[in-house]
Amino acid sequence: MGVRVRRIYEAPEPDDGLRVLVDRLWPRGLAKDAAHVDEWPKALTPSTGLRRWYHAGEGSFEEFAERYEAELAAPEAVVLLDRLATVAADGAVTLLTSAKSPERSHASVLARVLRSRAG
Repeated sequence: MGVRVRRIYEAPEPDDGLRVLVDRLWPRGLAKDAAHVDEWPKALTPSTGLRRWYHAGEGSFEEFAERYEAELAAPEAVVLLDRLATVAADGAVTLLTSAKSPERSHASVLARVLRSRAG
């Protein structure tokens, strides 16, 4: 099944599998019971400093992705990545984000990292 990225504001689908919120902050205007989130591992989210740096437009997406991947090498993140990669190897993992452009967000970077570990 693998890993996919969806906006958290989209209705859940039966084939979502494990639904994982990958934003550090809870999405605005969304009730927790309506989100259908299974996990919210904040250790897999970009640091506040990195998130602010990227959203301020101070660097390219490629540089952001490189810095974020470096953050994902932290021991706590590695444990979570390994577990999610194991789940993705046998089923579906849906990474949820409130980003307006998920393909240019940390969620797409995280999905790529997970796919490389699961595959």
